[in-house]
Amino acid sequence: MPAVAFHTLGCKVNHYETEAIWQLFKEKGYERVDFESISDVYVINTCTVTNTGDKKSRQVIRRAVRKNPDAVICVTGCYAQTSPAEIMAIPGVDIVVGTQDRVKMLDYIEQYKQERQPINAVGNIMKNRVYEELDVPAFTDRTRASLKIQEGCNNFCTFCIIPWARGLMRSRDPQEVIRQAQQLVDAGYKEIVLTGIHTGGYGEDMKDYNLAALLRDLEAQVKGIKRLRISSIEASQITDEVIKVIDKSNIIVRHLHIPLQSGSDTVLKRMRRKYTMEFFGERLDRLKEVLPGLAVTSDVIVGFPGETEEEFMETYNFVKEHKFSELHVFPYSKRTGTPAARMEDQVDEEVKNKRVHRLIELSDQLAKDYASQFEDDVLEVIPEEPYKEALESGLYVGYTDNYLKVVFPATEDMVGKIVKVKLAKAGYPYNEGQFVRVLEDENQTEQAVI
Repeated sequence: MPAVAFHTLGCKVNHYETEAIWQLFKEKGYERVDFESISDVYVINTCTVTNTGDKKSRQVIRRAVRKNPDAVICVTGCYAQTSPAEIMAIPGVDIVVGTQDRVKMLDYIEQYKQERQPINAVGNIMKNRVYEELDVPAFTDRTRASLKIQEGCNNFCTFCIIPWARGLMRSRDPQEVIRQAQQLVDAGYKEIVLTGIHTGGYGEDMKDYNLAALLRDLEAQVKGIKRLRISSIEASQITDEVIKVIDKSNIIVRHLHIPLQSGSDTVLKRMRRKYTMEFFGERLDRLKEVLPGLAVTSDVIVGFPGETEEEFMETYNFVKEHKFSELHVFPYSKRTGTPAARMEDQVDEEVKNKRVHRLIELSDQLAKDYASQFEDDVLEVIPEEPYKEALESGLYVGYTDNYLKVVFPATEDMVGKIVKVKLAKAGYPYNEGQFVRVLEDENQTEQAVI
């Protein structure tokens, strides 16, 4: 039985796609082994979002070549798409596939075995207008299933290379999304996370169909789905129609990830982002009206070229005023090939780091404040794994619908089920919970566990 080993760098979409590529290998009779062991085939799924992503990808490729010089080394993903020649130049690389035609990977491997000639199968992603169907019926992770609904992005923000790595916006056929969602629910998943490169843009390339319609159809047609989460959505995509669907829904969770990037209109203009702070604030207010207790997480880039102390403070104050529940804070880093990398007024590293720390401190404080509103409430949690800090303790970690991380006493057989937990003590990054009962599925009767 031939063996295949995978290494995934980068985002959730890459992790989803690695699982999909694994399905193709599985069908052809491969067994999956750990990346650190000897394998017949190594597949490295690369990231190119920053220059560091490229560098890490190259290191992992070299590690695989060293591990087994006789193996077939196959490189895919975003770095493979943007810089195939750079990857082909690494001694030992046999096959390069970009962010499309992954379904042909096994054919390329067979071709390589026959001809022993390196294969560069990367085409022009900008010409691609069709979503590549990749099925993932089950995940290695048993608790939350990702479901990819679109590919590519039309935004071309000045700091971002991703449209060149992923191509333009293409949406997955809604019937396929619904079929796959049903398959995941039937496989026992209680929560589905809709994901993509520009998830909220779903349907922009379709006639008379959009994200709001997809959310409605998923709820109406997928039997037994308990939680639906949108991995990320731009403020500009939170239309009145989307808000209406969220308001009426029984399964869309009280958590949205809405990338901010900056809280200053002048910086947003330089980033070529498509909203103003006034608009963003107004959307947040509307959302919090229809979903009381909503958690809003976000991404912020600090120290974008030309960012002044005043502009940084606009971001700081906006975040504070709108009480985000958690931020991912990134210092701006130059991405070769993007307009922002060529801008004048690059911000000094030390200034950047100080601002990053100030914003992280604020984020930690806001996270604690947000969690403390729910102290003594009984919330629904899906246990994911044993609590790593204290493995023998019988404690497990899981997420509430509003994305609070809770540690509480549970057992292995509760993993992936929905459990009622009382939030005993709010904190960050973990909240302490008390187990109340398991929510039974079949007939929705709640059964207390003694």
